[in-house]
Amino acid sequence: MTVSVRSFAKINLGLSIGGLREDGLHELLTVYQTIGLHDVIRVSVGRGNGFEIGCSDDRVPKDESNTCHRIAEKVMLALRAKGRVAIQIEKRLPVQGGLGGASSNAVATMLGLEVALKKTLPAAERLRIAGEVGSDLPLFLVGGTVLGVGRGEQVYPLEDLPAMGCVIVTPEVGISTPKAFAEWDRRMAGLKPDSSLGAGAAPSTSPGRRLKRRSSTAKLTMAGASDRMVELGRGLSAWLSMRYSGAPRSKRGRAENPLLELVRAGIKNDFEEVVFPEYPELREGKLALERTGARYASLSGSGSTLYGLFASKDAAAVAAGKLKKQGWTAAATVALTRRQYWKRVLD
Repeated sequence: MTVSVRSFAKINLGLSIGGLREDGLHELLTVYQTIGLHDVIRVSVGRGNGFEIGCSDDRVPKDESNTCHRIAEKVMLALRAKGRVAIQIEKRLPVQGGLGGASSNAVATMLGLEVALKKTLPAAERLRIAGEVGSDLPLFLVGGTVLGVGRGEQVYPLEDLPAMGCVIVTPEVGISTPKAFAEWDRRMAGLKPDSSLGAGAAPSTSPGRRLKRRSSTAKLTMAGASDRMVELGRGLSAWLSMRYSGAPRSKRGRAENPLLELVRAGIKNDFEEVVFPEYPELREGKLALERTGARYASLSGSGSTLYGLFASKDAAAVAAGKLKKQGWTAAATVALTRRQYWKRVLD
């Protein structure tokens, strides 16, 4: 039996980068939001042993470096299951675009394996395995609006945002996440900017650790960085804690969309500071989204995908049409609540 699972994308509603941890990774503060765009993962378990990855996109690895392969190994071991696992990835999301495609693919593989094997992992075990494979995998075990802390792997379900339209813009630019983090570290340490953040440049497996050896550790973990995380955390918490019933009232007496509070709180993606100077077209993409009526526009993750949030699905569709006429690659979708997410995951 082949099990089909929808592998939904995410966007980041703000992403604050904190100081380096002992493991060389960064503290992060973000709110994840699942959206309606997705890949499709097909999983089957047959006779034999081993793992087989298939995908028509040459940019997707087919070996053990693929997150689907890595999580499948752990799931089979945890479930004490045997068999040859075949995973077919139908890519619809941009590769390395900041939408969490590879991470979502891995979680979809986990869910597909459970159905195919007719076995279920405990929730805590699911989260443990997901966190071991990658920082933004656990969010896809929650869905909807999710608070991410730690290195992003500690996730907490939040009250879902109201139904919103969303437009995704995918410029033809590749961003290397390790190099984007390294550039952030350089800026915090007052070092010269790197010459390129492109995905084609050789990534560093641990940019933070390397930087700590050649510059003052205090500069990267200074009180200012910690204070900044606290300050942003308070602003984010104030926005998140505002219940919709208590939101400011509009002239028509309706509760105001708390998305506007997010804008007022100045929630932003720190990666924009290092990515936009290197790729001005990304800044232009954000401005284009705002000009078409986005209530809030931002880079997602380290990019290069940009998104804009709109009052309705219809408004998003109109904006996507305008952006396409301007030459942008744009797609209209919606923000998924937690209930919608889980209802649509299994095909």
